[in-house]
Amino acid sequence: MTIINCIKTPLLKPTLNFILLFWIVSFQFTVAQTKPITAPQIDALVQRTLTTFDVPGIAVAVVKDGKVVHAKGYGVRSLRTREKVDENTLFGIASNTKAFTATALGILIDEGKLTWDDKVIDYIPEFRMYNGYVTEEFTIRDLLTHRSGLGLGAGDLMFWPDSSNFTMKDIIHNLRYLKPVSSFRTKYDYDNLLYMVAGEIIERVSGKSWEAFVEERIMQPLQMTRSAGSWQRVADKSNAIEAHASVNGKVEVIRRDSIRFGFAAGGINSSVADMTKWVIAQLNKGKYGDNLSKQLFSETVHQEMWSPQTILPVSPAPQPPYNTHFAAYGLGWGLSDVKGFKQVAHTGGLAGMVTQVTLLPELRLGIIVFTNQQVGAAFSAITNTIKDSYLGIPVSNWVNTYSERVKKGQDEAGKITKDIWEGIAREEKSSTAKIDFNQYAGTYRDRWFGDVVLSQEGGKWWFRSVRSPKLTGELLFYRNNTFVVKWTNRSLDADAYLTFLTDEDGKPVSIKMKPISPLTDFSFDFQDLDLQRAKE
Repeated sequence: MTIINCIKTPLLKPTLNFILLFWIVSFQFTVAQTKPITAPQIDALVQRTLTTFDVPGIAVAVVKDGKVVHAKGYGVRSLRTREKVDENTLFGIASNTKAFTATALGILIDEGKLTWDDKVIDYIPEFRMYNGYVTEEFTIRDLLTHRSGLGLGAGDLMFWPDSSNFTMKDIIHNLRYLKPVSSFRTKYDYDNLLYMVAGEIIERVSGKSWEAFVEERIMQPLQMTRSAGSWQRVADKSNAIEAHASVNGKVEVIRRDSIRFGFAAGGINSSVADMTKWVIAQLNKGKYGDNLSKQLFSETVHQEMWSPQTILPVSPAPQPPYNTHFAAYGLGWGLSDVKGFKQVAHTGGLAGMVTQVTLLPELRLGIIVFTNQQVGAAFSAITNTIKDSYLGIPVSNWVNTYSERVKKGQDEAGKITKDIWEGIAREEKSSTAKIDFNQYAGTYRDRWFGDVVLSQEGGKWWFRSVRSPKLTGELLFYRNNTFVVKWTNRSLDADAYLTFLTDEDGKPVSIKMKPISPLTDFSFDFQDLDLQRAKE
């Protein structure tokens, strides 16, 4: 999934993840906008975005003062079927699901069934982190705030890509093997696994699956009639997007993620029309229905979700046009100040689709942008343009600004990968015969990821993950004790270095991995693997 996602690669693939870059950019602007953007202007903006970023389909909704002022689809759901996107078309909202998980916990808190600061082990006795003290002190609040001490996306390979046979039970058990990269509660590093654990708490306390609870206690009251807690639970799939990604330089349909568990981190499927109901309830502090006569969650819970929990870095010199001074993560939401107003936002990414939800509570404004391609720059350009018009910020060509950044990032990444493949080609011509691949062959085992098998087949050497079959690729010599694994599924866009460590006799005993391209989605957390050669 990139459930999302994160700060690392916001212009290309935000995953099971939340993006900050659009909060702290600088650029040149020109003509002043004196009134909110009109529907025809949004139409023109989105059409330009579709073309510029090669996105097949986009849906956009705007909420202002408790009313939907714009909800519309653009482009096509699928390059294969060419069916049109409309306001009711379903997208996987990925990590925008996280706010639903925080809200579900808030509902249980309102009912007196738990508190934010209850210990996780009181509800999940088998829960263990790497450090015993952290295990004992870990609270429900800690599950939601990305300050566990684990690295960015740590352990995501257990569910990403989606071919693995891991279970929720495995996730809970294997957390104990993930080594921290920072001290507990000292640093922000986006994660997905702990939101999955939060979903498990909801199940154990409520007696219902996370999906059933969210559908019954949030979606049904708000009349989000097309939405569901997972793709498998969508009743009517006739109006839904297909996922798209660039494969070998051309955007095409790719297989939809088939997530089997952990839906609390990014499983919801919804439309912009349905999501306007969610946004209106959020802007009304949990109130909904005729004359706002009903309360989904209390104002106390609402305030806690929108209060800073984990501090995030911003530019030391606030940059125009937003002049952001502070940023933080709340409970399922990212928080910042933009042009003197509070902003509450999140993004999400799955393979082939990325989404963004942005709220400016003081303006009673909500902006929802869903796309069926994995270029986060597209939703950022649309959101910022609409937002600027309501903030009275002079008009800027965000499409061009982000297009230039995407191109720069792609060019830099392309140079890195080009150099790698040229180096491999040179080695194949000059020294392949000197490489004894047999000395590297065998099974290598990581405590949380399981076994990886390196073997020869059809005259080639292969990397195969036993528990995550999509991670299968050809093993190619690069230099010294470093190889490159080229994944058979080219839509993964995550080729990786594979370096062997040897003992005193020069025999390979372990493997370290890391992505080659700086644009690789953070959920490919190869760097967290510690693959030790299994004894024969």
